[in-house]
Amino acid sequence: MASTRDIRRRIKSVKNTRQITKAMELVAASKMKKAQAAAIAGRAYAQLMADMLAALASRVDESQHPFLTQREVKTRGVLLVTTDKGLCGPLNANLFKLVMDIKTPVKFYVIGRKGAQFIARTKRAMVADFTVSDRVAFAEVKTASEFMTSQFLEGVIDTIEVIYPRFKNTLIQESVVRPVLPLHSLKEFVATVQADTGTVRVPHADDDREMLFEPGATQVLEALLPFYVNRHIYQLVLSAKASEHSSRMVAMKTAKDNATKLVGELSLEYNKARQAAITQEILEIAASAFAA
Repeated sequence: MASTRDIRRRIKSVKNTRQITKAMELVAASKMKKAQAAAIAGRAYAQLMADMLAALASRVDESQHPFLTQREVKTRGVLLVTTDKGLCGPLNANLFKLVMDIKTPVKFYVIGRKGAQFIARTKRAMVADFTVSDRVAFAEVKTASEFMTSQFLEGVIDTIEVIYPRFKNTLIQESVVRPVLPLHSLKEFVATVQADTGTVRVPHADDDREMLFEPGATQVLEALLPFYVNRHIYQLVLSAKASEHSSRMVAMKTAKDNATKLVGELSLEYNKARQAAITQEILEIAASAFAA
C-alpha cells in the first residue's frame, strides 16, 4: 500500500487538475454560447439569400454558369475545418476518419492548426492552410473560400467540399462531408440551405409574377451566386466553431467529474492507510508494554 505522504501528493495533484478543468469548462461554456448565437443569427440571412436564388431559378439558364456546370471529377478540392487546440474530445479524430476514407485524388485546404498538422503528418497534398479566430470574421473565411473558388474556376480542382463538425446540439456534433461546388441545380441548393437552417418550407409552385431584374436576371445571378457560396462556407465554419466549444466544454466537464471521483477514491485510500498506520502503532505500544 502506498504511504500516506504519496497519497496526499496524488490528492493535491488531482485537485489542481480539477481546478484547471473546471476553469476551462467555464471558458468553453462562455465561448460556446457566443458561437451558438452567431451560428443561429446567420441562419435568417442565409435563408433570405436562398429565397433570392429561388426567385432566379426559373428565370435563368443554369447551364451557362460555371458553378452549375457538371464536369468530370479528376481532382477533388476539400476544405478541412478543424480546431487550433486540442482537449475537445473525439471531435478532430472523427474528422480525420473522413479524411482517411478518401481514396481518390484530392487537394486539401485547411482551417485549423490540428488539421494542418494531420495533413502534413500523413503526407497528403495540402495546398494552403488558413487561420480563423474564435470570433470567426467573415473576411477570414472569405479568404479561404475565394481562393478555393478561383482554383475551381481555373480547373485546378473539380469540386469544392467541406469536411466539418456539424453542430446539432451541445452533446451531439456530427462530422460530415458537405459538397459545395458544382451545384446540381439552384433548387437543390436552396433545399439544402433550408435543411441546414432548419427552415424547410412547404413546396409551392414557381412564382409566376412578372419581375424586372436590373441589369438582368443572369447578371444578378452571376453577382449573387459567388457571394452566396462564400456565405454558405462561412455558415459551415460558424457551425464548426460552435461544435468545437461545445465538445470542449463537455470534455472538460467529464474530466472535472472524473477528477472529483478520483479524489474521493484517493481520500478513502488515504483514510485506510492512516487507520492501518494508527493500528500498527497501537499494536507496537501494546507489545512493548506487554514485554516490559
